[in-house]
Amino acid sequence: MKEIAFYKSSVGEEELAQLKTVLELKKDSSKVLEFEENMAKFIGAKYAISTCNGTSALHLALSAIKLKRGDKILMSVNSFVNVPEVVRHFDAEPIFIDINIDDMNIDLNKFEKALEENNSKKLRGAIISFVAGQTPDLDRLYAICKKYEIILIEDCTSALGVTYNDETVGSLDADMTVFSTNPSNGKTDVSNSGVIVTNDEELASRAKLLRTHAVTTTYDDYGNLDYIYDVVDIGHKYDLSELDAAFSLAQLKKTNSFIKRRKEIAKIYKERLTGVKHIEIPKQKEEHIFTHYIIKISRNRDAFARELKERGINTGLNYIPLHLLNYYKQKYNIKITTYGSALTSYQQILSIPIYPGLTNEEVNYICDQIIDIASSWI
Repeated sequence: MKEIAFYKSSVGEEELAQLKTVLELKKDSSKVLEFEENMAKFIGAKYAISTCNGTSALHLALSAIKLKRGDKILMSVNSFVNVPEVVRHFDAEPIFIDINIDDMNIDLNKFEKALEENNSKKLRGAIISFVAGQTPDLDRLYAICKKYEIILIEDCTSALGVTYNDETVGSLDADMTVFSTNPSNGKTDVSNSGVIVTNDEELASRAKLLRTHAVTTTYDDYGNLDYIYDVVDIGHKYDLSELDAAFSLAQLKKTNSFIKRRKEIAKIYKERLTGVKHIEIPKQKEEHIFTHYIIKISRNRDAFARELKERGINTGLNYIPLHLLNYYKQKYNIKITTYGSALTSYQQILSIPIYPGLTNEEVNYICDQIIDIASSWI
């Protein structure tokens, strides 16, 4: 029996070479600055501010907009838990919106309706997550945010390299876009980093200041503080290490090849799983980059996942709707039926392995097992 992980990083000589330059203390230049410059160039944005992970990037973005207690931030109820979590750390309020059941992104009709019905000055903005590496209708999203004059932060922690109308997301009309080098939304097995990209100089400067304790001073090539320093605000310790920057730099340079390989895997899944009894494959736009591959099981999803696990195939859920998690369910006293589309989708979704290191043999093994289980599924 094969044992197939849900996610594995793809690591080669390029990563080792980058790490070696740091470990040998060859300080010709900072890997952090090099990574940020390469990220800004890759996206086509003016500024890139790196952080130690995607969650810290989201938190730092909210610090940059000066989020305050009682402020409200709209988001999809089908977001990873780090999205409302960073909002709550400001004692601000996440406002959940149901999903578009086709692609599991936020329902823009319900998003706009929520803005129409809530004209409070406390409603500051929205964090919009791109599920599985697929965008919502960005033209409409940008128009809505502009109409209601709210701040837009795109959560692309699972969507590095995604495009919209042939333009790279992060270079478009959001105030800030957050990326992560760990698209699994879980504990990475090698390294991690987050990045805020923006074209807004003021937001970029504030994020960079707050990233390291809001300290105003200079650092030497080895990260040591100058003798005299000052602190001008309440900041964080979210800066990226040179080692993580070096690893992320090597990974960034492989982003397009990673996307190409995931699309090849997705094509196999589509060809082999289309029409299989009890299985529904995802709606797929041309620009989908498949950081997750989410199928739907018509009934008994949990038992189906257990059967796959017994055959060596690990799976995930992207995502458990936020209002079903104990903290948010109890904090806001939300009924489980409040977000009907998200609830219906959640009862069926199952994310199966998709990452560049998967071989065609492994992909076909996954398909074989899914087809075999489905053939006798009740």
